[in-house]
Amino acid sequence: MALDPQAANVIDLVVKSGRPPYHQLSPKDARQMFRDTRPASTPPAPQIGGVRDLAADGPVGSIPLRVYRPAGVPDSQRLGALVFFHGGGWVIGDLETHDVACRQVTAAAGVSVIAVDYRLAPEHKFPAAVDDAWAATRWAVAHAAELGVDAGKLAVGGDSAGGNLAAVVALMARDAGGPAIALQVLVYPVTDVGSESKSYRDFAEGYMLTRDGMRWFTNHYLKSPAEAQDWRVSPLRAASLAGLPPALVITAGFDPLRDEGAAYAGRLSDAGGRVDYINYGGMVHGFMPMGKLIDTGNRATSHVAASLREALR
Repeated sequence: MALDPQAANVIDLVVKSGRPPYHQLSPKDARQMFRDTRPASTPPAPQIGGVRDLAADGPVGSIPLRVYRPAGVPDSQRLGALVFFHGGGWVIGDLETHDVACRQVTAAAGVSVIAVDYRLAPEHKFPAAVDDAWAATRWAVAHAAELGVDAGKLAVGGDSAGGNLAAVVALMARDAGGPAIALQVLVYPVTDVGSESKSYRDFAEGYMLTRDGMRWFTNHYLKSPAEAQDWRVSPLRAASLAGLPPALVITAGFDPLRDEGAAYAGRLSDAGGRVDYINYGGMVHGFMPMGKLIDTGNRATSHVAASLREALR
């Protein structure tokens, strides 16, 4: 399949902007560039019912959360909820960079979204992000009444590194005997840091996320290369993927992470799991929140929302 013209146009805009690649920046400067450039591709935020900034109890202090609620729902009604982990290679991204995406899902799915501002590397290396993601998920269940959500209707999800954290949380919940998770939403997830697939080689440069960029992210995240073998870093390396919740796995055709996302979906299915796998063939990594410039981003968001409505009804 050919590269989608709208995706090609975004790549061209990035090239013409002259902005440096992330791997040539410090983490601080990369975070600022991500925040500054995000609005250029983000669609207008839809109207929703309300937003609250809260904090969960974490392993080394509080974890900032942002809780979204759809419009037209009484405060007394408990809703299904998506615990959402943002992308950004465990190094960049925050509640603001993914705010519109969370509002879109809240409005379209009619569920609450609980966005988690987990600790970032390199200041907080692995397993800090995993520990925060797990703690925030358990906290959301324990405080369901306060949040206005139904603890029995819970999904986890995220994009890229956030999809990695969602997959890991689903594995941890299985091994701990709960909380029960109705759906894992894995959008172009990182699933195997320990190897580089064919798509890594095919799309190493020129398609938004690069091989050098991914290596920069993982080098900041990990204390040593050996940690890439840990299933909490590379969930594709978990001994078993049996007994996990249903999954929606989305990949992009021109993404270095495409093959490992597809492999994870395959292993989930082989282990007896229910998997809805879709590869948006003409797309690049990070396309889903780019609905202002890429129509397929809005289509993928609608797919996520429909899956959440079905799983959490």
